[in-house]
Amino acid sequence: MVSVIMLTYNREKYIARSIEAILAQTYRQFEFVIVDNGSSDQSGTIADEYALKDSRIKVLHIEKSSIGHGRNIGIANATGEYIAFVDDDDVAAPDMLEFLDRLVQENHADIAICGAQKDVNGKILPHSMWDEYCIWSAEDAVTELLKRKRNNAGLPTKLIRRELFEQIPFKEDCKYEDIWICYKYMANANKVAAYGLPKYCFTRHESNNSSFTQNAGLWKAEQMREYLAAFCERTEYISAKLPELTGLVQYSEWSYMISMCDKIKTYDLKDCQGIFIELVRELRLKQEEFLMSPYIQNFEKKWMNKYVLQEG
Repeated sequence: MVSVIMLTYNREKYIARSIEAILAQTYRQFEFVIVDNGSSDQSGTIADEYALKDSRIKVLHIEKSSIGHGRNIGIANATGEYIAFVDDDDVAAPDMLEFLDRLVQENHADIAICGAQKDVNGKILPHSMWDEYCIWSAEDAVTELLKRKRNNAGLPTKLIRRELFEQIPFKEDCKYEDIWICYKYMANANKVAAYGLPKYCFTRHESNNSSFTQNAGLWKAEQMREYLAAFCERTEYISAKLPELTGLVQYSEWSYMISMCDKIKTYDLKDCQGIFIELVRELRLKQEEFLMSPYIQNFEKKWMNKYVLQEG
């Protein structure tokens, strides 16, 4: 059986649509665990009303906490062999669970991944889509994640064997839990089955937890520091777990650092000027390795020359 877990907080405008999308799934053998994370609006009440109508729904009301804590609570109360996470403002295609379940069953995979679209002010745009049936090893899956084309850190679009969540619980003392954890599931999977047909639609709006990733001008120092810390830990973890990917994951961290330098200056992020100085100092120490990396892009070389080398 599949468990679907949704964490909700003050999404009374969207949650009914998101719940309806799960209840309309062609795959029927699932349980639906909704964790109300201390909502002050009607989100929890709306979830309770649906639970009265459908026995597959279990609603848990908890005090406001981190997303990671809420997801861990959901896992502890779920019974499925595989678990899917959906957000309370997004919409799953009617056959998403059936599609993902078929991928794991046909390939005896620990993780299945589908493609997605995104709704930006009513306009539907592609978001990690590709027309190819892929079977990946752990190394392949992490490689694809680092390349950020056919795999990404977001948990929606993924069906994951429960044992991986039990081995690697969500980090609870952070705001952006996916960037800390998703690569660890990939690195510990025996097999990942992925087919990028769009079966999920993200809704983009200003109250998204990650809205700043869509609008560079919204970045704040706190957010940037958490991302930088997460990517530093990712480099250490993957280098130890999959040493053959050390060069790629190191490049990926440096790539992120120089991209943040560009954002700070391009968007005049005054809150992040201290971070810019720190990044320049670190990139200056790593400049030879970064510039000699086989993965580096020409625009990154230009950024290095503009922000790091000329600063010296």
